[in-house]
Amino acid sequence: MAIRSAFYSLLLGLLVLALKGGAYLLTGSVALYSDALESIINVVAAGAALTALWVAQRPADANHPYGHQKAEYFSAVLEGALIIVAAVSILFSAYNDLRHPKPLEALGVGLLVSSAATLINLFYGLYLTRLGKQLRSPALAADGKHLMSDVVTSVGVVIGVGLVALTGWRVLDPIMAMLVALNILWVGYRLVQSSLNSLLDEAAPLEVQQQIKAIVSQHADGALEAHDFRTRHAGSLTFIDFHLVVSGHMTVDEAHAICDRLEHLIEAEIPECEVTIHVEPDSKAKHHGVLVL
Repeated sequence: MAIRSAFYSLLLGLLVLALKGGAYLLTGSVALYSDALESIINVVAAGAALTALWVAQRPADANHPYGHQKAEYFSAVLEGALIIVAAVSILFSAYNDLRHPKPLEALGVGLLVSSAATLINLFYGLYLTRLGKQLRSPALAADGKHLMSDVVTSVGVVIGVGLVALTGWRVLDPIMAMLVALNILWVGYRLVQSSLNSLLDEAAPLEVQQQIKAIVSQHADGALEAHDFRTRHAGSLTFIDFHLVVSGHMTVDEAHAICDRLEHLIEAEIPECEVTIHVEPDSKAKHHGVLVL
């Protein structure tokens, strides 16, 4: 489903680019140019997301024993970087337009075409954002967020160009383009920051960590304590590992049975996770972890 949705995103991106590019060519508006330029990034980003999702679904192998899920984060970083490049280009074009303004033409038709493209982005952006959260896919979520930011900027552009048509204040066009550039710069920064945190093995949310510890505390019957909990995300997967302290007299079979029980319980509560438990004798107890109730 994720790959199919990314493919549809690429096709819709091409359609929206054609519509917004046509709106710019009809009018000569630098604000509509900024909107069209962001659509070019949408197309490139959708292609990158499609590639990343294809790579991420490949199973673990000898060279990548933890799988390929992190490929999705590279797509999100690329998208954020492209947003920043687009913003700089828009600012440059808007500055030139302020210095050398050109007459605008066919604003009514251009606004109608741009509005139709914006509606397409709105509906598919909402769909991708919801699906990205549901599938825990950073690539789809980033694509959806970018489309939604595109909707916000497009609405601003339509309002700004509409005001130019109503008032004749030509200066509003480059000013609106500059505002669009600043907005997508902020979106790009947040997107890159979020993706880099995940590439640097950011821990799972605090509530997930507490959930794991509660399961261990309540269901590790036969063990004494657990400590050194660690979590990290890679795409849709959550990796969990911790040390479990048992009696030094316990057999390997008994300790293994406790680990199996905990793994099944954690995997049932936290979807798409991989659990690794290191068993230690009571002489290794640290007395500051999670006590087994």
